[in-house]
Amino acid sequence: MARRLDREHRASQLKRESSLEQSLAPFRVGSVRYLNAVPLTRGLEDEITFATPSKLAEMLQKDELDAALVSVTEVLFKNRYDVLDSIAIASLGEVKSVLLAHRRPITEAKEIFCDTASLTSVHLLRVLLAERGVFPEFKPLPSYDFAALPDYALLIGDVALDFVRSSPAPEHEIMDLGAAWYEMTRLPFVYAVWALRRGVDNLALRRQLSEARDFGLDTLDHIIQSRTEYDVDFRKDYLGWHIHYHLGTDEKHGLAKFIELLRKHGADLVFEPKFVT
Repeated sequence: MARRLDREHRASQLKRESSLEQSLAPFRVGSVRYLNAVPLTRGLEDEITFATPSKLAEMLQKDELDAALVSVTEVLFKNRYDVLDSIAIASLGEVKSVLLAHRRPITEAKEIFCDTASLTSVHLLRVLLAERGVFPEFKPLPSYDFAALPDYALLIGDVALDFVRSSPAPEHEIMDLGAAWYEMTRLPFVYAVWALRRGVDNLALRRQLSEARDFGLDTLDHIIQSRTEYDVDFRKDYLGWHIHYHLGTDEKHGLAKFIELLRKHGADLVFEPKFVT
């Protein structure tokens, strides 16, 4: 009986995966290659354009994509996208993959070098430091050479994970931005959302992206066991605990607080996100 149920379950999963194949056409969809995004594109991998967050934002702005998993600031600073409701990359506390590496005290920071792929994390760090009365200059990080990392460096995604897991252990101390945000607000932080070109008939696309997320979460154990990044215990901890993929009431409260602080600390024009289901 157990073997039969297992066969039926695997057959059901294969059917779901098959139904997602070639399901995005004619829409053009982009995402990042980071490990934390894998559950959101389960079954759609062969149809996705992969790029960095900053490149995806550029492609959206040029209408080269109809939807992309982008840094949340892309939809807050440009009033031309809808946000797919209920789906996000978020954390409630420590996120592991968005961090400030610093050799000297944060209060002494005069300049911080930032991963050029980053968008939201720069603005998140800016408001976190501004709330502490620290106002450094932000500059592009010249390279990912950990041995030559500046005294203050903002890292994101798999590069951040590689850094904290590097050997020998980094000399820098680590400020986890997800943890810092939670300590300050007691709210989740939303890093990325599905941005959709406004004015496009994309109901079918929204359904497929929602189904891919559901499929990814239903098969999260398979993703954790089958991926090769790092080790299985780390993947289980990172994908099963530090990252979550829902955009609910608490996450929207976190977004509202982020918008409030962006406006407080100098962002000239910040738009309220428009959610669609």
